[in-house]
Amino acid sequence: MNINLGDRIQMKKQHPCGCNTFKVTRIGMDFKIVCEGCGREILLTRKAVEKGIKKILTDSGE
Repeated sequence: MNINLGDRIQMKKQHPCGCNTFKVTRIGMDFKIVCEGCGREILLTRKAVEKGIKKILTDSGE
C-alpha cells in the first residue's frame, strides 16, 4: 500500500466520536494516526491500518 506522511485516510470503522477520517502523522512498523473529528492520536500496527483502510485521501483533497 502506498501511504505517505500527511495523507488523510478513510477507515472502514468509525472512531467513537463518529468521524472515520484520520491524518497519518507517523509511518513505520506502526502508524500514528490522528482523528480529524476530536484530535485523538491512535497508534496502530501496519497490518491493522492496511486492513482497515477504505480509501486514501491525499493532501490535495481528492
